[in-house]
Amino acid sequence: MRLGLFGGTFNPIHFGHLRAAVEVRDAFNLDRLLLIPSAHPPHKRADHVANAEDRLEMVRLAIQGEPSLEASDLELARPGPSYTIETLQYFQTQFDRESDIHFIVGQDAFSEITTWKSYQALFVTAHFIVMARPGAKLRSLEDFIHTQISEAYQYDSTSDRYSHPQWCTIFCLNITHLDISATKIRELIRQGRSIRFLVPDVVRDFIDKKGLYR
Repeated sequence: MRLGLFGGTFNPIHFGHLRAAVEVRDAFNLDRLLLIPSAHPPHKRADHVANAEDRLEMVRLAIQGEPSLEASDLELARPGPSYTIETLQYFQTQFDRESDIHFIVGQDAFSEITTWKSYQALFVTAHFIVMARPGAKLRSLEDFIHTQISEAYQYDSTSDRYSHPQWCTIFCLNITHLDISATKIRELIRQGRSIRFLVPDVVRDFIDKKGLYR
């Protein structure tokens, strides 16, 4: 089993998230890719975040009919802040040792990973897929990886990855950059402007029906 875990606020989910998920799934031949909305994201202001149930439903609507993509309610069922280390450890217990777990993260978020709870333990628990814009190289993070994560990581330029003798691998994948942000979408909604072609129509209809982000 090759499993991908794509966490995020998804506030709301948009075509940038969806295109990234499909490209990661295909590039790494993932059997399943779970999109996991954070119930209580520790790095986000709560007053800017729609309730978790609505964000989960928008994810479900957005990916319906897309093979191998699934919405997970794991973090909604857990009280307190949504810490990635707890999510990864949970999935580690649910699959056998033959399974490869890949945690999917954007390059900007990866560069702030030292602020995450038990961040070094993350690299013992799952492989990382760092999503970068076209032309970006993970080599640019070498100093950060060596000083903040582990000096034992060695860069392989042929595959644009970092390998470690005991820990999991850090991969880099250049994905199609769609200049779409959830912040901009929420701003457009507050202004009463259209968000068509930024989110799937079913997500737009759900936002309208629930009166979200107004």
